[in-house]
Amino acid sequence: MTKPGPAATSQSEVRGLPSLDRCRVMGVVNVTPDSFSDGGAFSDTHSAVEHGLALAAAGADIVDVGGESTRPGAARIDADEERRRVEPVVSALAAAGVVVSIDTMRASTAAAALEAGASVVNDVSGGRADPQLPPLVAEAGVPYVVMHWRAHSAEMQQHADYADVVRDVCDELRERVDDVVAAGVDPAHLIVDPGLGFAKTPEHNWALLTRLDELLALGRPLLVGASRKSFLGTLLADDAGPRPTAGRDDATAALTVVAALAGAWGVRVHDVRANADAVRVVARLRAESVGATA
Repeated sequence: MTKPGPAATSQSEVRGLPSLDRCRVMGVVNVTPDSFSDGGAFSDTHSAVEHGLALAAAGADIVDVGGESTRPGAARIDADEERRRVEPVVSALAAAGVVVSIDTMRASTAAAALEAGASVVNDVSGGRADPQLPPLVAEAGVPYVVMHWRAHSAEMQQHADYADVVRDVCDELRERVDDVVAAGVDPAHLIVDPGLGFAKTPEHNWALLTRLDELLALGRPLLVGASRKSFLGTLLADDAGPRPTAGRDDATAALTVVAALAGAWGVRVHDVRANADAVRVVARLRAESVGATA
């Protein structure tokens, strides 16, 4: 089981982002008609912008805007459509003072979003889907989330084969970090993400969450994205079947506490308020613990 990490671990800094003394909260805005988490509720610009502003008001430190669904089995969209979806949303949120992350695997989309005001690139492929993306990030000098990834959504679950999922994910993330640094990305800009649900079974996800200390030992700030994922629906199933996505937010907040206690740099979530409260509770407990031992 993951042991609570030192207080300093959760305060790991990423160059280019505000300094905080707690786990960060990244709120999700899916500008897609086929998201698993919200059923396309924010697929038009107006509703997506309003949702992003609401997430920021609820306590999101970063708002992550994506225009392409990466749910299991999702088909890819073309680059023009992805840019059409995200550019006006990024522009409006950035203009309102929101710290915006662009969730994309494409260099062309990332470039457009950075031009529109995004200040973070969140690449679920870890630089594997588009080899031009790491050099673009390097040139832009912005924070870069590198996720563990083995294949596109349509076929990723065919690649959920591991000797030891935690060891294998750590080894593959280490390789990705080395590769993007070789492409010019500043190590101080890097954040790693184990990719829960991406080429992972529920058992794999639970193993990774249980052994977050091994992921933290990679030496990079860690982002955990468990929000509303199907393994939580399976855990909370009843006679009617898996718990629907909207009913998984309490379990997500529980995992946020686990991640924050372990020393994660951030959590990526759909329902921000409860998770923002959770990370602040953990930070207060840490401060009290440090004071008691001083």
